[in-house]
Amino acid sequence: VALMVVIVLSLTSLTACGAKTPQDIVSEALGLDASGGSEVSASDTHGGFHGDGTSCIVLTFQDDAVLEQIKANADWNSLPMDETTQFLVYGISGEENHTAYQIGPYLSDSNGNPLVPEVQNGYYFLLDRQAEDDGKDILERNSFNFTFGLYDTDTNTLYCCELDT
Repeated sequence: VALMVVIVLSLTSLTACGAKTPQDIVSEALGLDASGGSEVSASDTHGGFHGDGTSCIVLTFQDDAVLEQIKANADWNSLPMDETTQFLVYGISGEENHTAYQIGPYLSDSNGNPLVPEVQNGYYFLLDRQAEDDGKDILERNSFNFTFGLYDTDTNTLYCCELDT
């Protein structure tokens, strides 16, 4: 029995060592060292046969180390967001022929609300993980596979979201 307990505890500790922290996931997805961040929230609906779903991790920072990395990385852009990113993250609404419409947001919770707040000051990152050779714009495709990062310089908060459809 004692041997069995030792084996189970050893396997459990080995499994725990291999688990990625939210900071590890964000660092890998956004190409930053987010190890100094504190987790605010994390959600992930990926699953099923194709692994479709949405994930979002929110981290806060006590210093400007991540901000300095973002400023030095050409893949990050200062706000405001371009039209494509705005559409994917917050959606669009309007009226056509006296009929109101709402398309998106695509990064949303189960109630259709955006996963990230609108931020006035900061930087954003959009990685199209489904870039195709046919030259189609991301909005012209039948599915989306992208990673989005948003850093709020007013609150030192980093949002890292992925969508796979």
